[in-house]
Amino acid sequence: MEPILGVAEHLTALDASGRALAAAAAEAGLDAPVPTCPGWQIRDLLRHTTMVHRWAAAFVAEGHTSYRPDGGETRLDGAELLAYFREGHAALVDTLAKAPAELECWTFLPAPSPLAFWARRQAHETQVHCADAESALPGGPRPVDAALAVDGVDELLLAFHGRSRSRVRTESPRVLRVRATDTGDVWTVRLSPDAAPDTARNAEGPADCTLSGPAWRLYLTLWNRLSADAVEVSGDASLAALWREHSGITWS
Repeated sequence: MEPILGVAEHLTALDASGRALAAAAAEAGLDAPVPTCPGWQIRDLLRHTTMVHRWAAAFVAEGHTSYRPDGGETRLDGAELLAYFREGHAALVDTLAKAPAELECWTFLPAPSPLAFWARRQAHETQVHCADAESALPGGPRPVDAALAVDGVDELLLAFHGRSRSRVRTESPRVLRVRATDTGDVWTVRLSPDAAPDTARNAEGPADCTLSGPAWRLYLTLWNRLSADAVEVSGDASLAALWREHSGITWS
């Protein structure tokens, strides 16, 4: 299915979330632990995210049509690390903004075009890591724009967990429903022992477990950035626990 948002909207989100991430990192301090990423400090989050930004920008700028490994994480620290992060983020936004619509390069999830893929993926990569940085602040992660959150739930359920490598499996067929109470969007996730989750957007019918709440809370909960009680769970809560335990997307 087509993304909820277009390239221009993803670039606006990417620009805003990168700036917010840097601001949260500066406010928290580089020594601050990141509660949503156990074992990390803010400096680790900045090093990882700027590595991803520069890795993604290279595919777009240089038109690589096959996978290329990342360049490794910088060892910069302090004010230099924050400046390096901001520089890499700005370069990524600029590279995507100037890329031609007919861009050809490597991607790893279904998308209407490589440009649409990278704009969307980096918008959500950065928004989720912005939530990580904000988790180091007293108020925790801030609300996410509802349309962006819906688009992000879509990417996570239909794209990431539509792949055979998804580890979300059940011993027998089960159905998980995800319902955004503010936007009206609904996702029905069919789980089984032998196949990746099969997700349909705006499909109804019986469900074994339903997660419901504002779109931004669903988005960050499904990405395991908010605690399980951030949304309402009705029905078999073991399915919500199974998601939390097996749905993580890791860098590899």
